[in-house]
Amino acid sequence: MLSWQVGYRGLLAQSLLDGLRPAQRVPRWTAAVRQAAWPARGVLVADDAGEVVGFASLYPTEDLDQDPTGVGEVASFYVLPAVWGRGVGGQLMAAAVRTFGVAGFASATLWVLESNARASRFYSRLGWEPDGRTRDERVGGFMVRDVRYRRTLG
Repeated sequence: MLSWQVGYRGLLAQSLLDGLRPAQRVPRWTAAVRQAAWPARGVLVADDAGEVVGFASLYPTEDLDQDPTGVGEVASFYVLPAVWGRGVGGQLMAAAVRTFGVAGFASATLWVLESNARASRFYSRLGWEPDGRTRDERVGGFMVRDVRYRRTLG
């Protein structure tokens, strides 16, 4: 929750961010872990001295314009603000890219809130590029626009 509350401050409604509760996400993450089918689907975690400080959920794309046998998707990618700028996010993303490669995907995608310049710069530094696709989605009752980024693997 803290990653959302800090990372999306000024980008999403403050009332939405203030209302986030970890207990709301437990069922979703329990299901994500239980549905793991490595290497094509699962959750990677980053730890710092035994404490989880980040995670990435990976699976074959669900985008209708993509081939799920050849394109993986980083569905969620969050790192605690306390470790921003320390290389944790880069290492976690490198692990995600390696995992997609082992799974045999030719490329991978992820979606970024259009107004999230910090995340866009981060992904661009790691070799991800916008591929021209956007989508509008409802987040907590508010409409937002996402931009799809892509990275060729291998």
